[in-house]
Amino acid sequence: MNKKDYYENEYMPKMHRYGKIIGVLGVLAAFIPCIVLAVVFGAVPEWGKLPAAFLTGAATFGFLWFMEPIGYFNVLGPVGTYMAFLSGNISNMRVPCASMAQVSVDAEPGSEEGSLIATIGMAISVLINVSVLTVGVILGSVILSKLPPSVTGALGFLLPALFGALLMQFGLKDVKFALGMLAYCIILYILIYIGAFSWVPPQFSLSNWLPIISAVFLGIAFKLLTNKDVGKEDAAKE
Repeated sequence: MNKKDYYENEYMPKMHRYGKIIGVLGVLAAFIPCIVLAVVFGAVPEWGKLPAAFLTGAATFGFLWFMEPIGYFNVLGPVGTYMAFLSGNISNMRVPCASMAQVSVDAEPGSEEGSLIATIGMAISVLINVSVLTVGVILGSVILSKLPPSVTGALGFLLPALFGALLMQFGLKDVKFALGMLAYCIILYILIYIGAFSWVPPQFSLSNWLPIISAVFLGIAFKLLTNKDVGKEDAAKE
C-alpha cells in the first residue's frame, strides 16, 4: 500500500472515527460544571428563560459556529480541525502553530502533507501550551504585576503582530493575490465603519465576521478560477 492509499483508506477513516467520538465526549464534558452546579448546589435556571438566553448568545457568537470551521479548515485539515476545536485557542495559537509548521517544511495548506504537518505542529503546541499555562496560572499574576504598564499594554498587540507575520509568510508566495485580498478587507472594514451596512441590525456584529468569511470564499473562488485557467493553458501547450 502506497502513502496515498494509506492516507485515504487507513489513516483518515480512523481519524474521522476517533475525532467524532472524542468531539462528542468533549461536548458532554463541557456540561459537567452545569451538572455540578445543578446537582450539588441546586443552581437550576428557569427553563422558560433558557431559549432567550440561547438566542442572545447565538446572536452574539453564532457566526463563529460557521466562520471558524470554514475559515480555518484549509490550514488545519480535517484532523487538525478536530484537535483545534477540542483544545481551544484556535486563532491565537493553533492556527499560527499549524501555519508556521507548514511554512517550515514548505508544505502547501490544504494538501495531504499540509494536513499532516499541521496536525503535528498543533499537537506540539497543545503540549507546550498546557505546560506553559500550568506555570502561568501559578506564577503569571506575580510576573505580570512586576512588569511596567508599557510592557503589559504591548501584550495586546501580540496577536495582530503574529497574524501580520503569517500574512507575509504566505503572501510572499503570491504577492498580487495577498495584496488584493488585503485591500478588499481594508475597503470592507472602511465601509462598515462609515455605516454602509447600517441597515443590518447591530447585534449581528458585521465587523466580527463579514470581512473574514467573505474573504475566505472570495479567495477560494479566485484560486479555483485561476488554477482552472492555468490547467487549460498547460493542456493547450501539450
